[in-house]
Amino acid sequence: MTSLNNTVAERSAQDTKARGFEVPLEVFVLSYAICWIPFMIFSKLASSKPHGVMTRPLSGLELLPMTTVLTALGMFLFFAASGWWRSAHQVTVKNLPLPVPNKWTGLAGIGAALIVLTVPLSFTFRDVSIPFIQLLTKGGVLLIAPLVDWVSGRKVSWYSWVALVLVVTGLLVSIHQRGNLKLPPLCIATIVLYILGYFIRLRMMTRISKSTDPEARKRYFVEEQIVSNPIALLLLFALAAIGGNGPLLSIRWGFINIWSQGVLWLLIPLGVLPVIVGILGARVLLDKRENTFCVPLERSASVLAALVAAYLLARFSGLPMPTSGELIGAALLIGALIVLSLGSRFSAKA
Repeated sequence: MTSLNNTVAERSAQDTKARGFEVPLEVFVLSYAICWIPFMIFSKLASSKPHGVMTRPLSGLELLPMTTVLTALGMFLFFAASGWWRSAHQVTVKNLPLPVPNKWTGLAGIGAALIVLTVPLSFTFRDVSIPFIQLLTKGGVLLIAPLVDWVSGRKVSWYSWVALVLVVTGLLVSIHQRGNLKLPPLCIATIVLYILGYFIRLRMMTRISKSTDPEARKRYFVEEQIVSNPIALLLLFALAAIGGNGPLLSIRWGFINIWSQGVLWLLIPLGVLPVIVGILGARVLLDKRENTFCVPLERSASVLAALVAAYLLARFSGLPMPTSGELIGAALLIGALIVLSLGSRFSAKA
């Protein structure tokens, strides 16, 4: 009996020691928020002020091809250098192992492709501030979650309804203070596609990869990304090939002409930072804990980063300060996230 107790004690000590080397989730959340700030700042600067030989700011669609190319390149270079690609499912082609997705990570990749395209675009609309677009996108993701559960016949907990009321109130306050919800059609499409992308992605994450196993997390992320980045690029290539006038011509210009405009130094961070943000965000969302804990952490980090970015842009670049309505809306949204996180924890203990 004594021998058995000693063995159990030794294993417990080993487990504790192993856990001691695990980076706390809060560190990933803080790093995630910090990396968001320069990404938002560079996106807004590129689309609000002339740079290089340009006599006008770049539009979001003109920026999108270059940022997508750089992000895809950076992500694949990271997988190759880190060896993460070995965690994915493999097929061998002429003695060369290649990572491949399964059907679930393939579906998640489609959702992630929508996010890859809409996130950089969301910060480039004129007269739409960073805090306001964050309220619409992040709040929208929270807004549909309990409604989808309710329509599907699933029980929606009390704290989800409380959070829903807070989100709706925050959005109404922000919209009222702004005076209207008149947004460019492309901005509305961006918000809708962003919410749809996150809905698909979170469904697949929950189904296959919320695990304590680091290899399972890597497998999911690699397989999702090797689908999402090529899909995003192919879609942009197809739209650029169609060409014509207006938005599609802007995408074509972004593929061909932007490289010679002297703004490359400003756009390189827009390709590098999404790689880091994507890795950190996936680490938070793929944590073994429930979505109602992980999603609020990830959402609140980006909302707080948006406020910091807006203040820095106002202080150093002369852009408008966040309005009182945006601050109230952000506070209510973060309150909703806290309610979701604490409510799920207390309910689990009960």
